[in-house]
Amino acid sequence: MSTPRHILVTSALPYANGSIHLGHLVEYIQTDIWVRFQKMQGHQCTYVCADDAHGTPIMLRAQSEGIEPETLIARTHEEHTADFAAFGIGFDNYHTTHSDENRELATRIYTRLREAGHIHTRIIKQAFDPEKQMFLPDRFIKGECPRCGAADQYGDSCEACGATYTPTELKNPVSALSGATPIEKESEHYFFALGEFEAMLRDWTRGDHVQPVIANKLHEWFDAGLREWDISRDEPYFGFEIPDAPGKYFYVWLDAPIGYMASFRQLCDRRADLDFDSYWDKDSDYEVYHFIGKDIAYFHTLFWPAMLHGAGFRTPSAVYCHGFLTVNGQKMSKSRGTFIQARTYLKHLNPEYLRYYFAAKLGSGIEDIDLSLEDFQQRVNSDLVGKVVNIASRCAGFIHKRFEGRLADSCSEPELYQQFVEARESIAALYENREFAQAMREIMALADQANQYIDMEKPWVIAKQEGSDQALQAICSVGINLFRVLVTYLKPVLPKLAAGAETFLNIDALQWDDVREPLIGHGINKFKPLMTRIEKAHIDAMIDESKQDLQQTAPATPQPAADIEPIAGQIEFDDFAKIDLRIARILKAEPVEGADKLLQLTLDIGDGTRNVFAGIKSAYQPEDLEGKLTVMVANLKPRKMRFGVSEGMVLAAGPGGQDLWILEPHAGAQPGMRVK
Repeated sequence: MSTPRHILVTSALPYANGSIHLGHLVEYIQTDIWVRFQKMQGHQCTYVCADDAHGTPIMLRAQSEGIEPETLIARTHEEHTADFAAFGIGFDNYHTTHSDENRELATRIYTRLREAGHIHTRIIKQAFDPEKQMFLPDRFIKGECPRCGAADQYGDSCEACGATYTPTELKNPVSALSGATPIEKESEHYFFALGEFEAMLRDWTRGDHVQPVIANKLHEWFDAGLREWDISRDEPYFGFEIPDAPGKYFYVWLDAPIGYMASFRQLCDRRADLDFDSYWDKDSDYEVYHFIGKDIAYFHTLFWPAMLHGAGFRTPSAVYCHGFLTVNGQKMSKSRGTFIQARTYLKHLNPEYLRYYFAAKLGSGIEDIDLSLEDFQQRVNSDLVGKVVNIASRCAGFIHKRFEGRLADSCSEPELYQQFVEARESIAALYENREFAQAMREIMALADQANQYIDMEKPWVIAKQEGSDQALQAICSVGINLFRVLVTYLKPVLPKLAAGAETFLNIDALQWDDVREPLIGHGINKFKPLMTRIEKAHIDAMIDESKQDLQQTAPATPQPAADIEPIAGQIEFDDFAKIDLRIARILKAEPVEGADKLLQLTLDIGDGTRNVFAGIKSAYQPEDLEGKLTVMVANLKPRKMRFGVSEGMVLAAGPGGQDLWILEPHAGAQPGMRVK
């Protein structure tokens, strides 16, 4: 056993404005496997997390539901906690950023940064909604592109021509919240002087604290120049008020990472064996690791270590980034039923199937991983059911029936058993370095060896021979012991299966080095199936329910970076009656060269075809649209765009990004029919 280490581990905080889905679970499963491995090594490894509970979207969603933000985040916290527990995510503490601990720590860090001269203030101009009486973030403003004139564009970039600009440059801007015309208004804002930490951050980056590809990206950001960071927002805003600055609030991204410390602080207040300062003091030799998605590396590898350093706290030992999840080789899609929520999965499949499959795909890099549902079914059935569990089921019956559940008094294959024991160091090194896929391959190679041994010895044949009891008991005892080693190596990935195996083997909780000696002369319990095969019908049912979720569940208010559709101003009925809505069949869909979000659609509307450019590329693959029926505005004035003329508008709903769905009429509809 190695010298015990003191390790604090975190995962990124899920936003308290939506449900957990399989894409989120890549990170939490990866982190949980690493933490469980460390605990099996005998280290004091503590895993904390929290809901990210602040920001404008949460405030607006609570308003739309007629509830207080605190009610919304409490409801989400309960849902998240239940989902994580069901997937075996073993947090030592799961808190919320809307807490006394986080308020105190955010205030302390900000005050130290301000007193050290790292906080600056200046007056900026912002778009202001006169009806909602609030400043508008860029994504809450829409108007005409100042470059190409395309309508209905956001306040920071144009989907039609790709131009970037400031909200004040938009033509005919409107608020996405009220439909009112924004006005310009000045406001004093608070900025964190990130550039003052460039030398420190360059040194930290070179210290093996991030993966090589992230280090390379950081050097690009250094070369481009580190810009000061706006850490304030004006009221109304759901968050913590900045000390000595009435009406000003900490931007959500300032207090969110401090939530790691706050969750740990709450845990320390409950446990005498944990001391907050021992982990966060600037001279601490304890270890702190953050597991995050590659999309938020900028915050965690620049702002976060700079804030900590400037406030007199230690910086992270390492920040480990991972890639995204695709399903069947494509982005998760609600229309295809592959945007699967955790709760939907749990209704149909064992969560340990997913834990194993992700482990079999994950390495230490930031590459995306794919959940191929066909491969998922085959791999789980082959590896876990057909190889690992099969070893115990092939041997346990003979031990129970013929030997009253007692294993042999010695190991008849010491060399074979020792091969399995000696693999523990290489497998441990793979776990430590987050090379889970390679670890799973090595474990399954051992499982193959165990099954080959049983196939060669044929206990089912030996059992029929007279005077064969000793040989039968010896063979089956070896098989049971090899199974025990495999389960030990798989325990970080499959804690529930391991718990069932521990009950079957009649042993205490398995630790990593327990495998050094086999179980001999030991009584085991009757074997019960530890895992069953995945049936395709279960996967199909999950996909079907995910599609139903799309139809029945209104999309949640998105996170700050997501698209927000405007709430239109009131119009007269006569205005609405002028809109000609037609059923259209999508004959052809293809990407538009030079546009990130547009697809070019050829639509059949019964009396001819129309060419329409639609900003739905983030949600659909072109080939998935062809042949579908949808609804279009047929009497919209054609608009000349950089890519051609758009002769209408396809209707879609949703907050944006992947959560965007074209309207699909019932199956009996025909191209050209009017929608009333």
